[in-house]
Amino acid sequence: MAGSQDPNENPVAINVVPMVDVIFCLCVFFMCSFKFKQIEGKFDSWLPKDKGSDGGVLTDVPLEVRVAMFWDEASQTTSRQLGSRKVKTDEELQTLLRDSHADHVRAGKPDTPVTIDADPRVPWKEVINVMNLCKRESIDKIEFAFGAGK
Repeated sequence: MAGSQDPNENPVAINVVPMVDVIFCLCVFFMCSFKFKQIEGKFDSWLPKDKGSDGGVLTDVPLEVRVAMFWDEASQTTSRQLGSRKVKTDEELQTLLRDSHADHVRAGKPDTPVTIDADPRVPWKEVINVMNLCKRESIDKIEFAFGAGK
């Protein structure tokens, strides 16, 4: 029997309570010191080295072509703006994108991207529509801004 006090049945008495206490303390120690690897919320990115605060020299042509998209809560519509110019129709935006891209090509910067700066409330179909307009004009470099322009 496991709990018998008869010395004939258990010639060597081993007290396992201290061993269980030590194992329990080790388990608590390792559980408290264990750090989980955070997978969610992080992703690998390869950012260009020639962009940002250190790169680029100012020229006559703007450094970027930025399409800002804002959500109008009152009318439930999206307003678009290329630079400081408000754009009403897709045709007007496509013409402005074509002209801006042509200006950059003439300035020797054909790989200047179009940056889409959309308010988080703007529907995705509107953002995709602007991307399609860029693709129609053979503008392949499209970037997204982190936050909406004010």
